[in-house]
Formats: sequence, structure tokens, C-alpha cells
Amino acid sequence: MSARAPILLRLVAAGVRQQTAYPLAALAGLVANVTFGFLKVAVLLATVEAAGGELNGYDAGTMSAYIWISQGLLGSVNLFGRTEIAERIKSGDVVVDFLRPLDVHAAAVATDVGRSLWALLPRGVPSVVIGAVVVGMAVPTSVAGFLLGAVSMVLGIVVSCTTVYLVAATGFWLVETRGVQILYMVVSGFLAGLFVPIGLFPTPLFAVASATPFPSMMMYPVDVLSGRVAGWDAVGLVAAQAGWLVVTAALGQQMTRRGRHKLEVQGG
Repeated sequence: MSARAPILLRLVAAGVRQQTAYPLAALAGLVANVTFGFLKVAVLLATVEAAGGELNGYDAGTMSAYIWISQGLLGSVNLFGRTEIAERIKSGDVVVDFLRPLDVHAAAVATDVGRSLWALLPRGVPSVVIGAVVVGMAVPTSVAGFLLGAVSMVLGIVVSCTTVYLVAATGFWLVETRGVQILYMVVSGFLAGLFVPIGLFPTPLFAVASATPFPSMMMYPVDVLSGRVAGWDAVGLVAAQAGWLVVTAALGQQMTRRGRHKLEVQGG
């Protein structure tokens, strides 16, 4: 693992450089994030007010933090199911990747992580700053809370990359993965807490969401970064994220090894 680390870091850097080539796309994403953020503010803060100022543990400050942090993460957390490796598997170009002295799974994930981390700068941070200045929001009350929130955020991004790779890896057997991508997009956004916090879900649905990696991508980082969950409870959420990272990464490795033997290159 240590021998591969410098290579993987270079791939992360390559993903960052790739995304810096599209500044206008980042600006458009920021505008979309902020626009939908204000729409969610109008709806969700009105809901909190109608509930008497507190709804299932959310007050105006924590609900605002949920809205703006989740909008800020939207450009970095892959809830849409699209990834470059899926197209390479479909076209057969992944054969070239297997000939290189690189772990195909690790290389694809590392590059996606680089792209996602870059999106925090032109989209994520400005979205949160705008929300904090214009609307106001809750934040952690200690430096340790901010540091743990940063770790949780990075883990959420990596878990989203390892999980979306699983969607792409189904292409080794299905070739065309658009149906799986659409299903992933519908399920992941809902269970990750993109539309409403999963803490507002009915108990059975909350249990279903908690049994998937999706809250680890967005909801858990939001709870830790907002300070809504602190102390050992926050550590528990970060530990759950780390657990899902291990599970999804191991499954990605297994699917890649099996898929290599099942690979069908279209056209021959």
C-alpha cells in the first residue's frame, strides 16, 4: 500500500488539474447551488417555524447549516452515478487500463476524489459562506469539532467515489449501465439526506437509510460540520463512515477482479 501511495496522490492531483480546466462550469454549479439553497431555506425554515421553532432536533440554526453545507457538498459528493470509468468499461478502453502497472479500481477512485476535492473551492466553500452571511447557521463550538468535521467531509467524498465505482463496475456484466445509474441517482439522493435530513424520516425509513452507505456521503458530514452531533456521537458517525469506506472499497476490488475475467469488449 505504501508503494502505491505516491502514485495515487499523483492521480488525485491529476483529477484536481482536470477540473481546473472548467471554471465556467464551476461558476454555473455555484449559481445552481445557491439558488436551490435559498429555495430550500424558504421551505424548510418555514417548516421549522410552523413546528414551533424545533423539529426533531432541528432549530433554525441547525436546519440552515444542513441546507448550506449539503448544497456546498453537492458538487463534491457524487449522487448522480456518472463516472468516467463506466464509459471506459462500456467502450472496452478499460482493457488498456488493465495493461498498465496500476490498480484499475484504486486509480479510478483516486482520480474521482481529486475532481471532487477541487469542487469544494469554487462551489462548496462559497455556497456555505453565502448561506452563513445571508441567512446564518450553526457551527461547531470547538476547534476539535471543526477538525472532525473536515475529516468527516473528506471521508464522505471518498465513500461517494468508492460507491459510485460499484455502479460503474456493473458494466463488466451489463455493458450498458444507464439504468443502474438512474436507480442510484434516485436512491442515493433521498437516502443521503439531499432533500430533507434523514432525522426527519419515519423510524423504519431512517433504519433503512442508516443501513446504507448514503448517509455517510452527505448527512453525517453535515451533522458533524454543523455541530448538531458532537463529542463521542460525532466520533461514532466518522467511524461509521470509515467502516463503509472499507466495505465499498473491498467490494470494488472484488468486482474488478471478477469483472476482468468477464469483460466483454463491444465489437469483438
